[in-house]
Amino acid sequence: MTVLAHPAPPARRLLPALSAALVVVALAVSAWGPKDRTTWFLETVWVLVGLPLVVLARRRFPLTNLLCVLLAAHALVLMVGGHWTYAEVPAGDWVRDAFGLDRNPYDRFGHLMQGFVPAVLVRELLSRTSPLRGSRWLAPLTVCACLAFSAVFEMLEWLAAVVGGQAADAFLATQGDVWDTQWDMFCALIGATVSVLVLSRVHDRQLAALEEAGRRAV
Repeated sequence: MTVLAHPAPPARRLLPALSAALVVVALAVSAWGPKDRTTWFLETVWVLVGLPLVVLARRRFPLTNLLCVLLAAHALVLMVGGHWTYAEVPAGDWVRDAFGLDRNPYDRFGHLMQGFVPAVLVRELLSRTSPLRGSRWLAPLTVCACLAFSAVFEMLEWLAAVVGGQAADAFLATQGDVWDTQWDMFCALIGATVSVLVLSRVHDRQLAALEEAGRRAV
């Protein structure tokens, strides 16, 4: 499918702009006195790289509003985890104490988002740049791509642990769980699957509207 370059109407540009502005402000706040500066950088590097790419490509490859909002939400999750470290996020401590859990669950939530949001990103890229739009293979390949990304992320965490030793403990956020890596990938799998099941129809409508806007602008 051909990607059409076109100026988006003002109403459609507003939400992505607000999302980007929110991320920039939140990034600055999260960088102020984090628990560990190295952990903050490792957790937010995806935001530091991803936000400029989205902004620079906004005219040639504008994203749907759904994806823009989800990317901003995911960025907030990463920045909160980077500021406090995933094992010590106050909201996670409250949930742990309120429900009698044996660990801070914010890390699990972060990995659910690691599947939930990238599923829409992968689905959008595949729908707009490959013949997979409308194919029965789109959903399973989207979930598989998210699971593959989660596995790669776990390898990066392993590399950080080898290089950083104990200094990487805050980044790993295993909290003493020997099965933490497997749980992380399982959470990403659940997040991606739920995202595809729940958001596909809304996403398809926004993709169609974006394509129609492109045709009118040509």
